[in-house]
Amino acid sequence: MNIRAISQGGDLRRLFLLLPAVAIFAGLFLMPLAFFVVISFWQKKSFAMLPAFVFDNYLRVVENYGDVLLFTLALALVTAMICLIWGFFFAYAVRFRAGRFGDALIVITLLTLFGGYLVKIYAWKSILGSEGIVNTGLIWLGLIDAPITFLIYSPVAVVIALANFLLPFVILPVYASLRNVREVTIEAARDLGAGPWTVIRAIVLPQIRPGLIAGFVFAFLMAAGDYVTPMFLGGTSGSMFGQFIAIEFSTRFNWPVGAAMSLSLLLSSLAVVGVVSWLIGRLRHVRGV
Repeated sequence: MNIRAISQGGDLRRLFLLLPAVAIFAGLFLMPLAFFVVISFWQKKSFAMLPAFVFDNYLRVVENYGDVLLFTLALALVTAMICLIWGFFFAYAVRFRAGRFGDALIVITLLTLFGGYLVKIYAWKSILGSEGIVNTGLIWLGLIDAPITFLIYSPVAVVIALANFLLPFVILPVYASLRNVREVTIEAARDLGAGPWTVIRAIVLPQIRPGLIAGFVFAFLMAAGDYVTPMFLGGTSGSMFGQFIAIEFSTRFNWPVGAAMSLSLLLSSLAVVGVVSWLIGRLRHVRGV
């Protein structure tokens, strides 16, 4: 009885300690999300929201913004995969190749997070512009005769800027997972005749699935929801879904449609994350693992 009472007292204590976190989560996430779900079925008339239960807003999202949504998901997926590939090889080099310089490289990675987001956007705008460093250098080297126009105000510029900003968010969780990979395991695989790519595919990747998934989720969701970068660097061909959501909430003051667009982007992004996470989780079933 005493043991059971102590156990119940410990459970109540843990529950009590969790209450602040639950309250913060509910207040900052669940309640706004529930509000968005409710008003996404409302209607807007004469700049006023009228309670209703109609699906017109979601139909409008599919009809008017379906192509933009697919483009946004594709661009975010490309950005996330670039960050995941580069982030993995950088983290792998830091963990197993950099030696005593590994900690310094991680510190440098963390320092890049302190740079202002808008500062990085304007930096890439000047680098990729018609008179930027890239075009000026290529013209000076004689490789091109005129500036390359697709580098700026295009999806290419958006991907480059987003990848630059999101790469540290991928490196850190991947590196944290790589810290759990024992070097003796890799050495044993090499002694048994495994090549570098076999070691990565069969030994390393299956052990760092949580880090890969976390890095991909960070990069993909932040890229899919971003609207500042495409606004400055995307031009007309690089417009993303978030820009139209901002217009519905601000310029048009159409909150029901904006809420429906936000939920559509959220659900679509979660579907992509679920599929990619499942594929990463299947790494252990790859032939030879």
